[in-house]
Amino acid sequence: MLKNKLIFVPIILIIFISFGLIFLKKYPVSKVENKITQISQKVEEIKESVVPVPTKILSSGLPNKHLIKTAFVPQSPEKNWDQPWQDACEEASLLTVDYYYRQISQSDPQTIKNDLQKIFDFETQQSFTHDVNLDQMALVAQDYLKYTPKIINNPTIEDIKTHISQDIPIIVPANGKTLYQENKHFKDGGPYYHNLVILGYDDNTQKFTVHDVGTQFGAYFKYTYSLLMESIHDFPKSLQKEDINQGDKKILILLK
Repeated sequence: MLKNKLIFVPIILIIFISFGLIFLKKYPVSKVENKITQISQKVEEIKESVVPVPTKILSSGLPNKHLIKTAFVPQSPEKNWDQPWQDACEEASLLTVDYYYRQISQSDPQTIKNDLQKIFDFETQQSFTHDVNLDQMALVAQDYLKYTPKIINNPTIEDIKTHISQDIPIIVPANGKTLYQENKHFKDGGPYYHNLVILGYDDNTQKFTVHDVGTQFGAYFKYTYSLLMESIHDFPKSLQKEDINQGDKKILILLK
């Protein structure tokens, strides 16, 4: 049975590659890149489901992989990229974690929109701008969502894995243009300032699994350890997005 499954994987690979070549002839390069990314993700999912690699406990006491499953919260639930949705990644990341703790496994666009709007309204009361830094997000988490926030400065891969293995999602502020190197679904080369939620990791592939709230294809998207760690930067103190690489390296967790 296992042998038949292993034969099945190359067949699926050939089908997906053929599908990609058809798109190569019909669509612009940017769309082809997006389609190739989607195909690669599907292939990884098929390989994992056909021949799953067992979880191992490392000498550190951590499992070599772990995944938290929860609802995907896009920052533009109705695909409207006008404000405030254009800069709503911070709020969508907070809501992702909130849904997880409230055990909301899925939600419709209208409900997500309403829940995000309530966060916007609270932030307006605090005189926040569209771009919210990690300290401000922590305040929203504490005073509005009623969680205990904790900011971790200069996080390591081990820090992230430790919390994920304990089923604690991690909110990451990042340079979207760095993320664009592995996520071509972003427009215009990616945003300068972006936020996403880490939900899993896998030492076998050296990749984090995230809900990247900034694209419709962001559910359980995978970034390599090295690239995601490189991308981590809070909103810069200069208040200029272009200075994103000057932003502090820090992450946010919410505790019940």
